[in-house]
Amino acid sequence: MNVLVIGSGGREHALVWKLSQSPLVTEIFVAPGNGGMEQMQGVTCVPVKADDIIGLVKLAREKQVGLVVPGPEAALTLGIADAMEAAGIPCFGPGRYCAQLEGSKAFAKGVMEKSGVPTAACAVFENADEAKDFIRKMKRSLVIKADGLAAGKGVIVCHSEQEALDAVDLIMNQQAFGTAGSTVVVEEFLKGEEVSLLCLCDGEHAVPLPSAQDHKAAYDNDEGPNTGGMGAYSPAPILPDAELEKMTDIVIRPVLKYLASKGHPFTGILYAGLMMTSDGPRVLEYNVRFGDPECQPLLSRLESDLCAIMLAAVKGELDPAMVQFTPRSAVGVVITAAGYPGSYEKGMPIEGIAAAEGLPDLVVFHSGTKRDGDTILANGGRILCVTALGEDLASARDKAYEGVARITMPGSRFRKDIGMKGIARLEQLKNAAKA
Repeated sequence: MNVLVIGSGGREHALVWKLSQSPLVTEIFVAPGNGGMEQMQGVTCVPVKADDIIGLVKLAREKQVGLVVPGPEAALTLGIADAMEAAGIPCFGPGRYCAQLEGSKAFAKGVMEKSGVPTAACAVFENADEAKDFIRKMKRSLVIKADGLAAGKGVIVCHSEQEALDAVDLIMNQQAFGTAGSTVVVEEFLKGEEVSLLCLCDGEHAVPLPSAQDHKAAYDNDEGPNTGGMGAYSPAPILPDAELEKMTDIVIRPVLKYLASKGHPFTGILYAGLMMTSDGPRVLEYNVRFGDPECQPLLSRLESDLCAIMLAAVKGELDPAMVQFTPRSAVGVVITAAGYPGSYEKGMPIEGIAAAEGLPDLVVFHSGTKRDGDTILANGGRILCVTALGEDLASARDKAYEGVARITMPGSRFRKDIGMKGIARLEQLKNAAKA
């Protein structure tokens, strides 16, 4: 069958890479794709934007597509799954109603409350002055979130009253994230370590994927502004495989049951961003698609046929036995333009990708790239995700950074500590077992 993948980032490159390995797939179309996907055999990039719902449905019909796989959240919140369903085309993703779990943090908080999912205490405001009055009464560290989609950047951690007041000004009055900030969620700050739990869902059942840990802050030691993600690894020792089912019972299955009771069964990927606190897990947010860059190490570990899994989910026939992962670890390191997540240059030539991919079990996934003849040029903030498999987390990390060292691009930057939290935790567990 022909498959349509929607999007242009590293997540979408990983999806295309894995789907292309399926014997069920004849040809993959990507809208709009990037410089890395353009050079793949059996893959055609088409200049249709990821938010052009009418154009995407037309493309799927023209190419006789048997499965649509939306990558970015914008397409889902705009109703791409509903539009494809109306056209009779299978789509691996939730409808517009369920996509509000990511499209509106206030909606997600309401669902968590009604389904009994543990989360941080919060208040929702549509008026900046009222939000500020609430902040002045709290006198504690807070997290200020733009309600709508902000490309992973609409969350500001504030450790003083003034920082929180400034965050409200930035989001609501200065409209730094556009209409996404017309409503804000003011949330208690939770202490702990973050981890990502992604589950395949078929409307009724949930199959957890191995845990992963993203690195949102721009700089080493989790310093600097939030980004879309500077790297990820899987599995994350803070959420071992033995606890995946229990965690799914706490933070995923109650939501599926609630949405189904409302007549909107959730199909696709439901992703819980968790904070592992001293009082237990708390959901920070939900996403309704694969994370980027968590997708890259997760799919590197997947041994099963991704196309077959997605088709089964769409049909409501998901079987956990279909979903198998290697016990090996994977680490993905993101290379960005120097100014990211602020302003940055484009058009810089990238060299050494082939040399990096000469290493065994390493793939360089493209995010913000374009082709100019035989040359790959930078064309975004996040440029590449160098992803490697290893027998353990340390060896996967070493190989990923060896790959990064082989790539050169003027004005590039990357974090040097991806995976170190996991390695430190494994060392703690080892020492505790000896004691």
